[in-house]
Amino acid sequence: MTLKNGHKLRISFNSPVVLGFAAICLISQLLKLVLTDRTYQYIFSVYRARFDAMTVVRLFTHVFGHSGWEHFLGNMMYFLILGPMLEEKYGSKRLIIIIAIVAAVTGLFNIIIFSNTAVLGASGVVFAFILLSSITRRDTGAIPLTFILVAVLYIGQQLLQIFKNDEISQLSHIVGGAVGTVIGFILNARPAGAGRLSK
Repeated sequence: MTLKNGHKLRISFNSPVVLGFAAICLISQLLKLVLTDRTYQYIFSVYRARFDAMTVVRLFTHVFGHSGWEHFLGNMMYFLILGPMLEEKYGSKRLIIIIAIVAAVTGLFNIIIFSNTAVLGASGVVFAFILLSSITRRDTGAIPLTFILVAVLYIGQQLLQIFKNDEISQLSHIVGGAVGTVIGFILNARPAGAGRLSK
């Protein structure tokens, strides 16, 4: 399509990490149609089991699996809204590292705290993105009011629901949000007047 000024309108592959992550989640969801529940859980869930190579793999792959299409679509909507902004701000390499850290930490928390619960889904990453996106630039000694409001609303809601038996891992949400907060303050704690973060 050509615009009036002569420029052509094209689709931009704007966020390779975000789009790649979403594509892997979609492929995982399609695999759910052909794999047995046990095989899908073995690959795309994190749970306490005998420590082996797959235990390490599952610490990272559990964020790609989802319990169903509603779970998948709910996470992807937030992920695709927040992800591109964060990838533009921090760069693709840093975003991969952030996702990997959130996946590993939320997975480890689940293994340590719950003995018979399998967790899957990108919710922890989404909550990390929510908290991370609310921290724009931290001036020395100042905490953004937007961050406080987001933390109270999102993490507070999860704390209130943590004892509900609804098959939702509020712990993953809380841990993901906490990891996003820590990463956000580390990445944004630069002296006043410093240049833009390098990618």
